[in-house]
Amino acid sequence: MSIAYSNTNMRVPAGFRNLLEGLAREVLREQPTNLVAFAAQYFQKLLEQREAGGIDPVAWGAMLED
Repeated sequence: MSIAYSNTNMRVPAGFRNLLEGLAREVLREQPTNLVAFAAQYFQKLLEQREAGGIDPVAWGAMLED
């Protein structure tokens, strides 16, 4: 059985790394038993913050990465 190997580099969208680091930090802090539900609540809270105050963690993270 052979496995095809691809030397393709995939580009991560701007701000994605910062967004995942924030989630990882909160997971380590809270130690949730249901990770999927916790992640859904975390991202919902970020979305509500963005809509309420115009704070966009993805855009902010993208600026930090540049």
